[in-house]
Amino acid sequence: MTDRIAMTTPLVELDGDEMTRVIWAWTKELLIEPFVELKTEYYDLGIEERERTRDSVTGAAAAAIARQGVGVKCATITPNAERVTEYGLSELYPSPNATLRAHLDGTVFRCPILVEGVLPYIPTWTRPITIARHAYGDIYKAVDLLIDKTMAGATVELVATAPSGAEKRLPIHDFVLSDDPSGVVLGMHNTDISIEAFARSCMEYALETRQDLWFATKDTISKIYDRRFRDIFEQVFESDYRQRFEAAAIEYFYTLIDDAVARVIRSEGGFIWACKNYDGDVMSDMVATAFGSLAMMTSVLVSPHGAFEYEAAHGTVQRHYYQHLQGEQTSTNPIATIFAWSGALHKRGELDGIPALSAFAQRLEAASLATIAAGDMTGDLYALSRLKEKRRLSTREFMEAIAARL
Repeated sequence: MTDRIAMTTPLVELDGDEMTRVIWAWTKELLIEPFVELKTEYYDLGIEERERTRDSVTGAAAAAIARQGVGVKCATITPNAERVTEYGLSELYPSPNATLRAHLDGTVFRCPILVEGVLPYIPTWTRPITIARHAYGDIYKAVDLLIDKTMAGATVELVATAPSGAEKRLPIHDFVLSDDPSGVVLGMHNTDISIEAFARSCMEYALETRQDLWFATKDTISKIYDRRFRDIFEQVFESDYRQRFEAAAIEYFYTLIDDAVARVIRSEGGFIWACKNYDGDVMSDMVATAFGSLAMMTSVLVSPHGAFEYEAAHGTVQRHYYQHLQGEQTSTNPIATIFAWSGALHKRGELDGIPALSAFAQRLEAASLATIAAGDMTGDLYALSRLKEKRRLSTREFMEAIAARL
């Protein structure tokens, strides 16, 4: 074994659930710890620990990322009613990702990982499409209310009360006048500060990567909420970025979200698509799948306060986990998890002035892609790859093949 690379500042390590938790441990064992004197501040965001701490561990992890500057996160369970029963939970805990994003704010940038032999389902896509997802508010910080039989026939209003006591009131729905006196109500919010930080993050990233920036909402329908996003983006662009974009020969433009979807499908790629929180959640999965696999996408949350959180943006692969528990071999794609670690190590090396650490992170990514290009891959890529010579490996066999190239 060669001398391992020393670290000075710990990464904030956020462990997760099910099959991705297994892959997390193997990533450290096979691909990182033999080469790096790994230093982390560890938080277990597995569902059992979140239950034990009543989810306080998630808030502690978010605070640690803000303090240390760089975090790396495994995929985690966001429980629904079935998961509550499965794990014996005391409540429906919120999404850990939503909690982290609310604490850190900023923007999530998600970009597909292109690899030899796997062609996008959209033939015109020859360059990556980066989704810039606003990481605060909207439905992820919403308050919702069930109008059940105890509240049947309720009148629902939106009320804003100023410190002076002045009020603004708007009717939402009068259930007593409807055909059905029951239903559901949802209230969302956002802030000008967060929207402006989102706009600036997207524009800085566009300049850094020299890519056009698209932004889309539905302000024809949401004439105040979505229009606020559009107006702030335009104000920021006109005041601080128009000349810089022109000098870089890149473009910013706004369009409606449905028009953006049509344009994206007809495009060649190679741009940043800025989306509100929910839109970005949906569209990033669409883009990842169309490029090949949900497991082939990088994801980093960039906070306006200088913190970075890298994550595997897919789920916990529950089905494979139960196969693993039964002693069966799985062929789960670990690339997103590996690239979360490499992204965090690269940023840590960059911030701490350790070029060897950043270089190792780049070498890890190159070895991962070279392994696939050589025909060694997991089942999802095996089904997609057009390589003539290819081999379907188990999860661990694939990771051992990457390790051999390091």
